Amino acid sequence: MPARPELTHPGDDAIAAAMSRTLTALTAVVQALGDGEHTLSLVAERTDDTFVTGRTDLSLGTEPIRLAVLDEDEFCALRALLVFALEGSTMRSAVLVATTAAEPSLRAYGWTVRDDGWLHPMDTAELQAAVIPCPHVSAVLREVYPAPALPQLPDADKEDPHA
Repeated sequence: MPARPELTHPGDDAIAAAMSRTLTALTAVVQALGDGEHTLSLVAERTDDTFVTGRTDLSLGTEPIRLAVLDEDEFCALRALLVFALEGSTMRSAVLVATTAAEPSLRAYGWTVRDDGWLHPMDTAELQAAVIPCPHVSAVLREVYPAPALPQLPDADKEDPHA
């Protein structure tokens, strides 16, 4: 059986640039989602063939402005995973799904991390396949909506997000 590939440690500059992109991306996601109760779920495949996941619940409001993170440790874990997903050297692929509590059913929006180190809207057919419950599992169905494109600010320090 072949040995599992080892993860390469990205450089500090690459991590710092990815952290900056992550904060920008999370801000853009929160603005795109707007008021309400939301769950962010991240699934990523690492270069050593393992999968990692993160999940956090948020409550957002604009009048007055409020952002409530229901579990700070979960939020920090998801943010750290998104940093490494956007940095790219230790992850093959990653998907971020936002589920919004809405009547009469939950709404889902999805973004995928691309080679440019940024979140791009998922194709709705791919998102539908990703959020459909497994057979014989009781789960709430989610209606799939196109995710908005997130504005991307250029890195001041780097041309290549994986440098």
